[in-house]
Amino acid sequence: MKILISVDIEGVAGVYHAQQVRSGNPEYERARRLMTEEANAAIAGAFEAGAAEVYVNDSHGDFRNLLPDMLDARAQVIQGKPRYLSMAAGVELGVAGLCMVGYHSRAQGRGILAHTINSFAFARVAFNGEPMSEAGIYGALAGEYGVPVLMASGDDAFIEENRALFPHAAYVQTKRATGQNSGVSLSPAHACDAVRAGVAAGIASSADARPLKLATPLRVDLQTQTPALADLFCQWPTFERVAPTELRFDAPTVEAAVRMINCCSAMSAMLR
Repeated sequence: MKILISVDIEGVAGVYHAQQVRSGNPEYERARRLMTEEANAAIAGAFEAGAAEVYVNDSHGDFRNLLPDMLDARAQVIQGKPRYLSMAAGVELGVAGLCMVGYHSRAQGRGILAHTINSFAFARVAFNGEPMSEAGIYGALAGEYGVPVLMASGDDAFIEENRALFPHAAYVQTKRATGQNSGVSLSPAHACDAVRAGVAAGIASSADARPLKLATPLRVDLQTQTPALADLFCQWPTFERVAPTELRFDAPTVEAAVRMINCCSAMSAMLR
């Protein structure tokens, strides 16, 4: 059995502020170690549950955060960008399930460091009229490959948003959000123990899990942070401008939608 673990940083225990998640800040170096430790806990849980191969997807920012020399040597790590499947890269390798570690609430959500894909670019992302978090987006992408979400960890707002999408997953609450940059966290050691147990539990009950399948073609609605960003994204000929900061397009598959959204995210850099 092969298992994919996608690891973000905002939902990791002890992480609250943007300075912790952006390279170049002294606090980032500590936070990426906490991220790597939770990744290792997830790897250990996967092997304990019977995995023969484990892939770890570095799923934050530039996808170069996990410390390879600190990772459990039994796992293989997926790093760097651009890559077509982004935070779900590895689902194409024949994995039996996806575990999401260190994930966070969607843009406009109540969670710690809440955003969707790119906090500078997007105020809202919706598929078929439903607001989507990164977990929902990439869980649906995994679903197109027949891969169910088995486990997810993050703060309480993240769990509340996604439980209905992945009802059979094992959830691990690493912290409770009290604001965008504040909360009550488990200790890193306690969080790692919980992540390890959660991954093992999710894999143990994987027979009950079902891939998330969305109706396609998708209608994708994007709300941008500024009209200038909508100006930029609507250079794409198939995008329809529906309001100063709102645009819409159709995508034949979730994968196509993800690739188009991530192209917009990359384009937004020219307006920073």
